[in-house]
Amino acid sequence: MRFLVWDDANRKLIGLMAIGDPVFNLKVRDTWVGWTVEQRRERLVDVLDAYVLGSLPPYNMLLGGKLVACLACTSEVRDAFAAKYAKSRGVISKKRKQPSLCLVTTTSALGRSSVYNRMKLDGRLYFAPIGFTSGWGHFHIPDRLFASMRQYLAEAKDAYTNNHRFGDGPNWKLRAVRKVLSLIGMNPDLLRHGLSREVFVCELARNAKEVLAGTTPVPDYSQLLSVGDVAALAKERWIMPRAERKPEFRAWRRDGLLDLLALPNRVMALRRAVQTG
Repeated sequence: MRFLVWDDANRKLIGLMAIGDPVFNLKVRDTWVGWTVEQRRERLVDVLDAYVLGSLPPYNMLLGGKLVACLACTSEVRDAFAAKYAKSRGVISKKRKQPSLCLVTTTSALGRSSVYNRMKLDGRLYFAPIGFTSGWGHFHIPDRLFASMRQYLAEAKDAYTNNHRFGDGPNWKLRAVRKVLSLIGMNPDLLRHGLSREVFVCELARNAKEVLAGTTPVPDYSQLLSVGDVAALAKERWIMPRAERKPEFRAWRRDGLLDLLALPNRVMALRRAVQTG
């Protein structure tokens, strides 16, 4: 599910939020919940992962990223989830599970996160840190190299060549790279890049752990606020104080967005210039 966050005062875009299927195996999350493999298989449908949470200029100067992140834990998001998935049938299990959104997870880009730290409104912690990933992944495998790996698997008539449809199993790209490394006699541990990411959980239901672990069947949403209520709290807690301390946000103009988009190209050009002497 993807959301745009708008400023009602001026109809400007504050930020973006996208939440989708969580990864099947996430050790720190699974340890925090305390569920079994079977419980995870049955109730992972009650969990989503926020893979995009962020604000645009000039709202990013006003801690707008914290506001957008907190909006993941609102009654509107829960209701949107219910409207979309309450009557859906599992692709793998073929069963109707009647899911209820209890938990949203997210991870930092690299290492510790300043955005998700101290995300407390009116005494409630919206995203709590629960640990770090172990540093496995495939982001250090370039797309061109992965395309060659897929071609190698295709020539070997290996099923991992196209085994990427939903329902074929989790982490297809990771498994495909590992298979290639094994076939050519290289150590699959090359997938361990060593860059840990901090993992955070946001409990929409007060009893999220109990629901996910199967000790209680009914989620408790009594503490869940609306988008308007959360926005008002965030405005008081972060937006207004930051606007008073750092009024330079007022100098932002839309032309600055073009400069931001051009920055990566300028950095690459500088790197090439340095490399060529």
